[in-house]
Amino acid sequence: MTTPTLPAGLEDPTTLGDLLRVAGAPGFDRWQEQIRRTGGCADPVHLTGYTKTLDPATGTLLHTYSTEDEPGGRLRVACGNRRASRCPACAWTYAGDTFHLIRAGLTGDPAKGTPRAIRDHPRAFATLTAPSFGLVHNRPAKGRCRCGTHHRDGDPVLGTAIDPETYDYAAAVLWNNHAGDLWRYVTIYLPRELARRIGISQRELRERLRVSYGKVAEYQKRGAIHFHAVIRFDGPDGPHTPPPTWATHDLLTDALRAAVARAAIVLPAAGDQPERVLRWGTQLDIQPIGAFGDGEELTEAAVASYVAKYATKAAETTGTVDRRIGELTELDKLLGLPDHTRRLIRACWDLDAAYPDRRLWAWAHMLGFRGHFSTKSRRYSTTLSALRQTRADYRARQDRERLGLPAPDTDAGETTLVLAHWTYAGHGHTPGESWLAKQIARDITTNRDTAREALADLNDADEEGEW
Repeated sequence: MTTPTLPAGLEDPTTLGDLLRVAGAPGFDRWQEQIRRTGGCADPVHLTGYTKTLDPATGTLLHTYSTEDEPGGRLRVACGNRRASRCPACAWTYAGDTFHLIRAGLTGDPAKGTPRAIRDHPRAFATLTAPSFGLVHNRPAKGRCRCGTHHRDGDPVLGTAIDPETYDYAAAVLWNNHAGDLWRYVTIYLPRELARRIGISQRELRERLRVSYGKVAEYQKRGAIHFHAVIRFDGPDGPHTPPPTWATHDLLTDALRAAVARAAIVLPAAGDQPERVLRWGTQLDIQPIGAFGDGEELTEAAVASYVAKYATKAAETTGTVDRRIGELTELDKLLGLPDHTRRLIRACWDLDAAYPDRRLWAWAHMLGFRGHFSTKSRRYSTTLSALRQTRADYRARQDRERLGLPAPDTDAGETTLVLAHWTYAGHGHTPGESWLAKQIARDITTNRDTAREALADLNDADEEGEW
């Protein structure tokens, strides 16, 4: 008689025992419903509290809700973490929001504050990189790596220093730490370079042209941050006005190259560190974005998808951890950490006292980088907050319909009064709950992929005239 094989993840008796406890506890179906509503969140926030919906004119209690009736007396809501390494479910939502934010600034979406006419505005996709800090293992298009080897795709040594003793780890983490400031200088110098080329003042430029952008940060395998940016020309009142005819892609490219070359930060000597001038690397790629995808290499959808893909990634793609490191002694406990990454983290510790205002050790898990991964100019398109609010309003409208309450945009709905009180009560899952949440997240992903494939098949059939 053979022993049945347990599903992956249940080999641990603690996890299996807790799973059986959760499945047999009162309110298990409701617990599953809560987790499904979070999308299978890996680290949900626990809340306790209540809401009361009243008709203030009559004092009638229309509806009441309390977490006292929930499993464990708690309501579980999504953590909202953008990192895929921490919560794949919430990262998927964040990536989707980023996709729609970037796409709205490329294709136009009146519901998100951008007119369809922006497709006719000059747009470019730029990639700004860090300079070299020493030779690293790579896969050049021609020839071998500098080490003399033809590395296979996915080789773990790719991006690591060929000679760690000569690699400038201090400069690498200091550059990461100031990368956000370098980008800020680019946004300052770009209008200046545009005005200089047109032969007008910056004030006159603002009266005729606006520059909008959305960008995302990504780590290279060597641990250096670089930025992908969508940059767009608008008229003086933003996306709702066309830019002047002289505002071409060639002008944007020329001015952007000058702004990137001009951006620099001088770091005075500190401790045993020499004076440094931090600049962008020479590898600057600027490509026009095609409006309708008619044979262009870079289309709107491709750019939005590319940006959204990296919005949920962080330094853990280089092999580091996705949480802050407390003391230096913890570094020795991080087993499996690549030597190249370990040296970058150690450099943050060594430099922390010399540059106290830069908080290098606090951001050692990010290899020194302390900026935002996704940013945009005010007039580029909508905001992530607005997208989240739209989703929350949709959920609230669904709940009101289910409960028979008046919609908030009706006269009856506008006069209702909602009283609420919420208290934070913890976060996360027990081992058994965590296993179940992963299965729920997997099922949601499978259903989503199946629906997407079915829609693609319908579109293909429609194009072939089968319908």
